[in-house]
Amino acid sequence: MEQQTEHEVPLGTQKKGFLSTIREFGPGIIAVLSMMGAGDLVTSSVSGSNYGYNLMWLLAISLIVRFVVVNIMGRYQVCNLKGQSILEGYNDVSKYFPWFLGIAILISGHLLNAYMLTGAGEALAWIFNFGSPFLWSCVVVLVSLFVIGRNVYNTIEKIMKLFLGLMTITLFGLAVYALPDVGGIIKGTIGFSIPDNTGAFGVFAVALSLIGAVAGSMANFLYPYYVREKGWSGPLHQKLQRNDLIFGIGAAIVLNLAVWIVGAEILRPNGVEVNSLSDISKALSDQLGYFGGIIFYLGAFGILYSSVIGFANGFPKVIIDCLHIVKTERREKYGDKFEDDPWFKWVSLFILISPIIWSVPGMPGFVSMAVFVTGLQAIIVPLVAIGLLILANKSSHLGKYKANVVENIVLVLTTIMTIWVTIQVIVGWF
Repeated sequence: MEQQTEHEVPLGTQKKGFLSTIREFGPGIIAVLSMMGAGDLVTSSVSGSNYGYNLMWLLAISLIVRFVVVNIMGRYQVCNLKGQSILEGYNDVSKYFPWFLGIAILISGHLLNAYMLTGAGEALAWIFNFGSPFLWSCVVVLVSLFVIGRNVYNTIEKIMKLFLGLMTITLFGLAVYALPDVGGIIKGTIGFSIPDNTGAFGVFAVALSLIGAVAGSMANFLYPYYVREKGWSGPLHQKLQRNDLIFGIGAAIVLNLAVWIVGAEILRPNGVEVNSLSDISKALSDQLGYFGGIIFYLGAFGILYSSVIGFANGFPKVIIDCLHIVKTERREKYGDKFEDDPWFKWVSLFILISPIIWSVPGMPGFVSMAVFVTGLQAIIVPLVAIGLLILANKSSHLGKYKANVVENIVLVLTTIMTIWVTIQVIVGWF
């Protein structure tokens, strides 16, 4: 892919008003809403209900790490001197990365969509008040078949922007109603306190889940591929790419904070222990009546369904890129457009349909699975962070756009932290 020179002026980078600039955004909204999913919904509500605002600092750190990691990935897509995808860059670090990441993302896509579909089914069953959650999960899959597929970026971008508006109105409205303790939020964000274990999930499990859901999600790889599909290429798109991601992360902050406030100000005082979405809904229904439950489930469905379609469309792009790196003859045969490879369709269908088995009655609960899967992802972070640390500092690839001092510090600390977490998890298993 040819890179633009700095003397060219690409469409969309001319000076515009604030609203016009917002309309240019898209990849950050799609990627962040896909990244959020049930992981943020569950961990924020569990953290708020069990520990109040005491773990808010972990959320702040995780979001900072996510921005740094994803921004480097996005900048690499836009500014690398070789016209590579992020996975081609990882391949330059080690030929084993495409194998490792391709397999890890395929498994992650299955497991992540497993509880997204379960939660979406629960939400729709409650909203419409008939049918089982499993039936509604099947409906979600069938509807999604008409959304994912070839050349649907613009459709997905519009759907995600609609869901962002829906979630912001519903969840932010609930947070305002809950009358948040601003002093408690500030203290929890800068206090770095470790509370005693309470509730069904220990503080370590919740902390690990926060790291996995926000900083360590394999969904972070989706962003550069959506940037590519948006058509942003060359250094003159770098500022637009960065601002796009800032907007997306800003939306994530608002939504995470809103759910956390609901947990701390409504669930915690009423002694509600979050083991399912219905626990949250019941507490809100007691406070606001049936209307409160509807508001929550609309916001929850927006988060969950946006992740379902984001994963089913985005992860196959990353996996096919890995396949093309390993099997170069496929790229020569099908070209650079991942959707032209027949395997794209089958991978997409696998990530969308196979997780429905986890929605069958009797399978692990939605919240338990969300905490486990998001925590499990934190184990993958060390290798991803080490690879990105090396790649982000390659002058031969990024020139003057390589990682700065602050970004390197964040990547190094993230690597150290997640290696320690991985050791703790392994020790706990054995």
